[in-house]
Amino acid sequence: MDKFTKLTSSAIPLAIENIDTDQIIPARFLKATDKEGFGENLFRDWRFNKDGSINTEFPLNDKTYSGSILVAGDNFGCGSSREHAAWAVQGYGIKVVVSSFFADIFKGNALNNGVLPIQVSPAFLEELFAEIKKDPTTLIEVDLGNQKITILSADSSEDFDISDYKKTCLINGYDDIDFLVSNKDDIEAFEGSRA
Repeated sequence: MDKFTKLTSSAIPLAIENIDTDQIIPARFLKATDKEGFGENLFRDWRFNKDGSINTEFPLNDKTYSGSILVAGDNFGCGSSREHAAWAVQGYGIKVVVSSFFADIFKGNALNNGVLPIQVSPAFLEELFAEIKKDPTTLIEVDLGNQKITILSADSSEDFDISDYKKTCLINGYDDIDFLVSNKDDIEAFEGSRA
C-alpha cells in the first residue's frame, strides 16, 4: 500500500445516506478475485444510465468536482461485507471517505486497502457539504499523524479517531503481513526469551 501521512485535496460531495456496498460496487461485478479494474465500476448504476451513457448529473461525473476525497452522507458502506466495495473506492482513486457514520465491516475493509474512512460529527459533515457547494475547489486537509481534518477555506477542523494499529499501518504503507515483518526482530527476541 502507499504510505499515507497528510493529504490536501478538493472533494467530491455525495450527499446520499445509507449508501450500501451493492451501490458502491454492484454484485454482478464480483466475479473477479483480483483488485484490478474495480474502480471502473464504482457506483456503476448511478454513474451510468441504463443505456450505458454517462449520467452527467451524478457527482463523480460532474466536472465541477474533483479530488481524492469523497464526502458522503450518513451510514456509508452498509449492507453486505464485500471487500470489493473498498477495492472499487481505492481503485477509482479515492484516498479518504468522510461520513458521519460507517458500517464496521466497510470501515475495516477500507483501512485494510489503504482508504482512510473519517467519521465526523453530523454538524461538521453539513459544514463540509456547504463549503463544497459554495466553492467546489474548497481544499480539505487530512492530517493522519494528528488525526485532524480541516476545511482550509473556513479554518474549521475536527479531530477523528483511528486505532493506533491501523494508523501505524497507513503511515508506513503496511498491510497486516508487512506489519508483522516489520516487527520480526521483536517477535524473534520474544520467542527466544520463552525457551
